[in-house]
Amino acid sequence: MQLAQAYQHCLDIARNHYENFPTASKLLRADLRPAVAAIYAFARHADDLADEGNAAPETRIKQIDAWETLLERCETDANIDHPVFMALGDAIRRHNLPVEELYNLLIAFRMDVTIHAYSSFDELLFYCKHSANPVGRLMLALHGIHDAEANRCSDSICSALQLINFWQDLSIDLPRGRCYLPQTWLQESGFSSQDMLDGEVSDAMLQPVLSFALQSTRDQLESGVPLLLKLPFRLRLQIAATIHGGRRMLHKIEQSEQPLQQRPSLGRGEWRAMLLPVLKDSFFPASAIKRKPA
Repeated sequence: MQLAQAYQHCLDIARNHYENFPTASKLLRADLRPAVAAIYAFARHADDLADEGNAAPETRIKQIDAWETLLERCETDANIDHPVFMALGDAIRRHNLPVEELYNLLIAFRMDVTIHAYSSFDELLFYCKHSANPVGRLMLALHGIHDAEANRCSDSICSALQLINFWQDLSIDLPRGRCYLPQTWLQESGFSSQDMLDGEVSDAMLQPVLSFALQSTRDQLESGVPLLLKLPFRLRLQIAATIHGGRRMLHKIEQSEQPLQQRPSLGRGEWRAMLLPVLKDSFFPASAIKRKPA
């Protein structure tokens, strides 16, 4: 009963949060939803420790360290007195999850506290390796997929999704003191991360850098499309929808006249328009890989 209550606690966190999280998706196998909710509840709280409230950076780091200590305990202690870690520990053992990916998430949350700009694209991809890629690898492990090529493709898709989120959220992140466009890219156009944070860069000035960022991200996303061949149908359907959504968002950002002032988003009509392409790629994944996206 305690374990069931712990899982329910995690499911409540996932379902009540504003994010569109996979536990709400009917595409996810019902028997896997509790485990996904446990992973989400773990990551959600750690993310809040890094970002929410007014705590000093050193306090945030100590709180994340304490969260990591509970993660270490839950690997071996089935009776740990914390609902998130009781459920997470059971999910780790039940599904043979790669626990190192959970520690990688904590590395990213610590980076959120201490790093607010990136010098190079490689540095940014290092962040994505810890903030986004672990989620894809954990989802593959939950489905019993332990394939190096599948992990590589998943990493490409997850990193691309993280980058898309950065370019989509320029109008939100910059006022909060975070610039994710690499310094080396900005310097080629004659300005810096600090200029971005100070509001000294106009939408027109940013256009060449943003165009390059979008193309780099598009290449990253497309390199992961062969993952579709390695997935069971329901997961393939979800990932195909994710890929098409990423493509559409890249196009939407590209068409935006004021990316520094407005956050682009996809409406229901745009998602509905993707239904047939998603179904086609799900039933015929080989054709999705051969076909260049529009």
